[in-house]
Amino acid sequence: MIGEPTDRTRVKRLPEKARYDRATVDAIFDEALICHVGFVHDGAPFVIPTIHARVGDTLYFHGSPASRMLRLMKDGAHVAVTATLLDGIVAARSVFHHSMHYRSAMVMGSARVVDTPEERAIAFEAITEAVLPGRWAEARHPSRNEDQGTLLAAVQIEEFSAKVSERDVGDEPDDYALPIWAGVIPLSLVSGVPEPDDRNLDGVVAPPSVRRFVQEMRDTGRGT
Repeated sequence: MIGEPTDRTRVKRLPEKARYDRATVDAIFDEALICHVGFVHDGAPFVIPTIHARVGDTLYFHGSPASRMLRLMKDGAHVAVTATLLDGIVAARSVFHHSMHYRSAMVMGSARVVDTPEERAIAFEAITEAVLPGRWAEARHPSRNEDQGTLLAAVQIEEFSAKVSERDVGDEPDDYALPIWAGVIPLSLVSGVPEPDDRNLDGVVAPPSVRRFVQEMRDTGRGT
């Protein structure tokens, strides 16, 4: 789906890098492990990093009921949510043209509290699976006290845009004659060796979700 950019989501700096299709926006949020939620509280701006999950046109977040951000969402605040994946560093011959390869996305929408048991279950599972696919089927689900002590919020994706920078080195014409190395340093998030908890029961080994995640990260990497 191609969205019509609004005054708030239209990319003005380097507009040729803009993307206004939901497929690009969704892919960035689905790959990112962390997003940043921006909002205004008592006249002051705040930007908070948090875990998220997307289900269709909805972004889910969870946390303590004491969280300023989630308390504000309880009141139906309008928020901006961003996610960025860093893919590489572009080293040019001139410092001016140094850059990065990145994919970033922003969505704007109205927040609401997730309060029905059915949707809370969907949100809990989605957030768990967004971080470690397959883990929901392996681990204990939230107890009644844990469920009641967690505020779940949702943001409907109403406005959106993305910005993708993937151009190689772009120096000034005269700079190509300089004896200075230029190129791209690819970057990706990779996994180390899983470190088991000291209190694991004897014979308990890393489950499929962990082994699969580590293998996929080593094979392909993941944006940060």
